[in-house]
This record gives sequence, structure tokens and C-alpha cells, in this order.
Amino acid sequence: MHASVQAPSAVVMVRPHRFHPNPETAADNAFQVRTAQPAASDTSRRAFAEVTAAAAQLEDAGVRVHLFDDSGEHDTPDAVFPNNWFSTHAGGHVAIYPMYARNRRRERRSDVIELLKAEYRVQDVIDYSGLEADGMFLEGTGAMVLDHIGRIAYTAQSHRADPVALERFCTHFNYEPMAFATADEGGQPCYHTNVMLCIGTAFALGGFHMITDPARRSAVCERLRETGREVIALSPHQIREFAGNALELSGTQGRVLALSARAAASLTPAQRATIEQSARLLPLNVPTIELAGGSVRCMLAGVHLARRSARV
Repeated sequence: MHASVQAPSAVVMVRPHRFHPNPETAADNAFQVRTAQPAASDTSRRAFAEVTAAAAQLEDAGVRVHLFDDSGEHDTPDAVFPNNWFSTHAGGHVAIYPMYARNRRRERRSDVIELLKAEYRVQDVIDYSGLEADGMFLEGTGAMVLDHIGRIAYTAQSHRADPVALERFCTHFNYEPMAFATADEGGQPCYHTNVMLCIGTAFALGGFHMITDPARRSAVCERLRETGREVIALSPHQIREFAGNALELSGTQGRVLALSARAAASLTPAQRATIEQSARLLPLNVPTIELAGGSVRCMLAGVHLARRSARV
């Protein structure tokens, strides 16, 4: 099976040393568990172990993992979710994003970008973080779920996905913006698109019921089908179990769908069968990480860059 433009063969992960659910993001993240004890040392140890084990499982599947450690010196409880502050794109392009929560802005780190430049062919880095001063935010591939094949940026409207910032990104990176309003059962907008939508090479998993305008809902599903995807609708329960927060990757033995064990357990046999026609399910056990309101996809920043030749 050939590598896919949609499914990167390498990822960046960040292993936390002082993990706890972030109080600055609790207001609009319905997935976050508010009862969790913040900064408890056992919580932090469990999160560290979960990321270590997940990275090893991905490497066993033939995915290249660049594992960084978050020192814990600064208040960065969400450092384990690097996909929000940067993204990479075929042709050698990197984007750095403006973050909504103030303490999340400290997650941006130059050593990650320097590693990408050293290991991969990087032509340019476009930094949108200055938009924070204007109150504009666009939280990377959390706010946008990118169809790298059809060049579409699917975006649930929220204050973490400013329309002006979205337009700028799409102009620079040659994507068509496709934004839509969402609401969960409680009427709350979806804080990040990547908890309700996952686009693989041959399939798309989505909580399409959350798109409030029926015409827009139909249009999103139609665009996914037009680009060759089998559309798999996820139930409200499956969305709460993080079944939408998955990422397709290219391993040495073919494509895998990285998702949490909890998410995988929520899928029906028919859904599993559809996914497994083109990608093997790779469940990762991350229950502690999920207390913070994100799951496996949030933990993985895909590397869509050409690797430099190995130096002799």
C-alpha cells in the first residue's frame, strides 16, 4: 500500500512532566473533566507513562516518532497536545498558530522547529502567533481538520478558529475554507473540529449531527464523498468517547488509524470493517490524557515534510 498525502509517516509528540487538566480551557471544552485533581503527582506520572507507551506502539507500527519532553518549568499543562501550535505541509511549509488560552502560548518552542529544519526539507515558516495581540486565534489542526488531498480546511466555528485567521491560512497554504456552526446536546459549540471529524485517505469519521444547519451538514458530507471518502457517521456517544479524535498514519506495513482504546471500543463492527478496508486500527491507552479534554489525535502533530537524505 502506497504512502498517502493524507496520512503522514512521522509525528511529533510531547511527553508531559507536570500534566493536569488546564483550568484556562475548561470554560469552552465540554470534553474536559473538571473533577480531576489538578497537578496531582500520580496524575502526572500516569500521563507521562501513557505518552511513553503510545510513542512505543506507534514506532512498533513503523511510524517515526520525534518525542520531546516538556520540562514542566513553565505552566504548560496542555503541552501534550502539540498539534494546536504548529502544522507542517507538503512542499516544505510550516505554520505556527495563535493560541486562545494564555498559558498555551508558552507551548511554542523553537527546538521543535529546529529539529524539523534539520531532519526535513523546510522552505518557509509562516508565524501567525502575532494575531494573538488582536484577539484572533486559530489553533492549528485542532481548529481545522485538513483534507490534504482535496485541499479543504473543515472548521467548526468557535473563538479558537477566527474567520480572518482562517482566511489568511487558507490563502497562504492553498486550502478552501469550509466553516460551519456546531452544537452538542447541551447547545455548546464544539471547541475543536478534530474532536468531531477525522479525515483519512479513504474514509471520514464525523459527528455530523453536530453541524446545526442541515444544508451545511449535507454539503460537508457531499464534499467528503466527492473527494473519495466513505462517510462514517458517529453518534453523540461515540463523539463523547473521542471516536472522532483519531489520526490516520502511514506505517511500514500500511496505514493505521491511531485512536484511543476508549474510542476504538465505541465503534460498531460495521464501522470497524469500513475503516479496516484501508487502515488497521491502532488503539492507544490514554485515559489520563483524556481528562484534559483531548485524545490521541490531539497528541500527534503530523509531519507532512520530505525527509532529508541521511548523512553518510
